[in-house]
Amino acid sequence: MPKGKLVAEWLRNRLDDKQRFLVLCILIGLACGISAVLFHWSIHHLFESLWRFATSLGGWKFYAVMVGAPGLAGLVVGLVVKFCCSDAAGSGIPQTKLAYYNRGGHISSMTGFWRFVLSSIYCGLGNSLGREGPTVHMSSAISSRLGRWMFNDKNRVRSALPVGMAAGIAAAFNAPLSAITFVFEELLDNFSMKALGGIVVAVVIAAAVSRTLLGEDPILDSHFINEEFITSPWMVVGIPMGVIAGLLGHVFVSSVLGVRGLCKNRFAKWSWLTPAVGGVCCGLVGLLALQLTSGYGDPHNSVFSIGYESLERAFEDKLVWQVIIILLVCKFVAVVLNYGTGGSGGLFSPTLYLGGMLGGLVGLLVVLSNGFFDFPDWPGAHQVIGGCVLLGMGAMFSAVVRCPFTSLIIIFEMTRNYSLILPLMAGNMLAWSISRKLRPVAIYDALLVQDGVNLKTFAAYRGSQDYRKLPVSTIMTYDVTTLDVSKTVEETVRDFGAQGLIYHSYPILNEEGELEGIVTRHEIEEADAETLIGWLITDQELLTVPPECSIRDAAQLMISKNYQQVPVVSLAQPKKLLGVITLNDIARQQNASVL
Repeated sequence: MPKGKLVAEWLRNRLDDKQRFLVLCILIGLACGISAVLFHWSIHHLFESLWRFATSLGGWKFYAVMVGAPGLAGLVVGLVVKFCCSDAAGSGIPQTKLAYYNRGGHISSMTGFWRFVLSSIYCGLGNSLGREGPTVHMSSAISSRLGRWMFNDKNRVRSALPVGMAAGIAAAFNAPLSAITFVFEELLDNFSMKALGGIVVAVVIAAAVSRTLLGEDPILDSHFINEEFITSPWMVVGIPMGVIAGLLGHVFVSSVLGVRGLCKNRFAKWSWLTPAVGGVCCGLVGLLALQLTSGYGDPHNSVFSIGYESLERAFEDKLVWQVIIILLVCKFVAVVLNYGTGGSGGLFSPTLYLGGMLGGLVGLLVVLSNGFFDFPDWPGAHQVIGGCVLLGMGAMFSAVVRCPFTSLIIIFEMTRNYSLILPLMAGNMLAWSISRKLRPVAIYDALLVQDGVNLKTFAAYRGSQDYRKLPVSTIMTYDVTTLDVSKTVEETVRDFGAQGLIYHSYPILNEEGELEGIVTRHEIEEADAETLIGWLITDQELLTVPPECSIRDAAQLMISKNYQQVPVVSLAQPKKLLGVITLNDIARQQNASVL
């Protein structure tokens, strides 16, 4: 027997279930803390080495390297995702949720390995995505593997996943409190003291490892952390900041989903190549930003890779408005292209970056307005800019990631400044409300919907939320058994017997794969054996709904027509079958929402 299994067996014999789970949480905290630090170092040193190498070449060779390196990284990601590990694309948080709810918490060790390698290469060679999401996925893979090693109980393996998720966030952001709130807001169904105990143990250890190896300073180490603010005048700034961030966050999420959907639908055959195209585009946009900002003093390379350096300079009021606009627009475009084309990296850091630049721009407008109106007791320009950057980061994070309490705590932990907490709360909640109104499905769940994952078991669609306003795409069935219009009833029944596919009704497709109609099992059983399936839908009035249709509207339509099931089709291609929605799906979701 391997030594690892011997140790696990020894622990089972010596410790009870609770003691072994405590040991598991300690091991997860250590392993995830170390892996997160290694991941941070790999991205940082790889990009620093790339930048030094490119600048040492100079001239056209510099530009060739800074365009070619992100493209090469994208090609590597595309090939590995296509042929080795499909779960290594994107941020990793949707994959973690899928594993927790649909796969019993199982994430393979190879998935964690490829996530580390690909995200290190992709972000380290200059692509404009973050490391926090991949850290969560990698840490969840570690916790899943340790859980399977320690326990044979599938429930215990599943419960290890949020522990690893929290440990990864704590180590990546040096933010233990927000790691805990993020797990409960994004992953778990409700707050549980039983779950909290193990999460806290892992978070404390992972954060301690991170601070020991990377230092005690917050992620954004700026003189701004010592500033003090008077609350009342800043409420006037926090509210419009929330509105602007909510709208920009909606545009950002829509852009990411739009580009990603375009690549999946139009360029699916070239999925291995699209990340390389995104990398080349990122290199060109990064060089454009570098060139444009050089005309206003120091050139900025923060569109490449993580880019926190420019964010720190924005805190310190060292960026003019032209530079802020350039960086905001170029980073926005680069992130959308990198993520939408299938890159391997997260959205946490880019979201905070965009929010910080937005806040810096609003801060400059506030300073300018103060010059016109001379508000009494208003702080100096340095304080105004720094405070607005902080408010912008929190509001943008709340609008995009949709975890409002995490967005409050994470800004405090990243900056160590608490004096703007009330306007931060106002702006964050307003941004969250606006983005939620404009797009009911949050980005990580929307990404899963785009991949055809049924979200009817997910916590995000339970509780007090009005599930009826959600689109049918969140609960519809994607894996549909269809019938061939040219086959006879006898052939169809014989196929059913061989495959055991017995359902209430079946969509019918023609030879081109287009939807022709829908037939019930009862109609098939009553038909003559020689009857063609296509004859059963002669003169049928076909009822369909698009995936964007709300659950409420779909239910009303089905009840009015006395249909138990309707096909879901593309709005642009009414004959393209995407799935089906049934009254059972709607009833199941209704029951989940009131439990």
